Amino acid sequence: MSASAPQSTQMIEGKPSKKKLRCAAVGVGRMGQHHARVYAEMDNIELVGVYDANPERAQEIAEKFGCPVLATLEDVVAANPDAVSVAVPTIYHKAMAEPLLKAGIACLIEKPLAQDPVEAEAIKKMADDSGAILMVGHIERFNPIMRALTRATAEGLEITPRFMEVSRISPMTFRSIDIGVVMDMGIHDLDVVISLMGGREPDRVEASGVSVVTEHEDICNARLTWDMPDGEGVCVANMTFSRLALKTERVTRITSEDAYIKIDYAKKSGTLIRRVANEAQMGEVREQLAKGMDLTSLQWDELVNVEQLDVDDGEPIVMEIEAFLDSVRSGQRPAIDADAGLANVRTAQRIVEAIKEGLPKSMTTS
Repeated sequence: MSASAPQSTQMIEGKPSKKKLRCAAVGVGRMGQHHARVYAEMDNIELVGVYDANPERAQEIAEKFGCPVLATLEDVVAANPDAVSVAVPTIYHKAMAEPLLKAGIACLIEKPLAQDPVEAEAIKKMADDSGAILMVGHIERFNPIMRALTRATAEGLEITPRFMEVSRISPMTFRSIDIGVVMDMGIHDLDVVISLMGGREPDRVEASGVSVVTEHEDICNARLTWDMPDGEGVCVANMTFSRLALKTERVTRITSEDAYIKIDYAKKSGTLIRRVANEAQMGEVREQLAKGMDLTSLQWDELVNVEQLDVDDGEPIVMEIEAFLDSVRSGQRPAIDADAGLANVRTAQRIVEAIKEGLPKSMTTS
């Protein structure tokens, strides 16, 4: 089975009508301010207002982008927006989204969808019951390097992952300390690897983690395993997350049946080695090795055809919001819908539970 590559930001066939949409931002802190900015700058969009629990912050952003302050969630609903971005701390996602979704207002909820699978299920049900568009803001799917990988797959690159290695580490910023590193940072990569596996959650999860500064895990290593269909082996993802590192690194390596891909999100660079491009050279090397020839003088990097993925300079949050609004205009489900968001949260929760299972009893009963 060939796993699905991350879906393109052009998710709707044809071009949805560019009718003017009324949009609002709920939560205008570090991330939410950018949602307000993008709405304010887009053509055919009216930013009808911003809401924040901090009235002074709401006033500051409203003045900056020339829109009203919406003092309450009731005011947000009363403003009759077509679409709203929800960018508040994860623990408040359900409370903020509930009145919006029940009113049939399309919501773009920042990652993760919720703090646990129970709340994620509840949010999904609200959207399903009302028919409102719901997209989860897993912005890494809109990173230029992921868009470059999407283009490569559209041009014929087959990706059937067998081993994925992920490293996402950074110094402590003291943001998002209401959740652990898995739900805070690791959720980005869980979304990517699960999407590469066609949306399938892993069959087995093993993990180890340590809490150092916060009450949640600050460092984690997880091993996710998928059984391939028809008994055709397994795919393993080895994932390391840390918010206590002395450097920043966001790198994913994918070894598939047909290619090796290295993705560096921070550098916006990608390396691709196709198996078919090197098949002739590899065949010669195997024959020579079978004959017992000494090949120690060969330079490995001269035997493989290394390509650089073609990376554009589009701003991820703009691409994310455009994809969301395309779904709002067309009525079609976005690629990162409630099902994808729930799968990510559920897998993250399984990792956290696996960490707890591996701790000494004295640490889990205190």
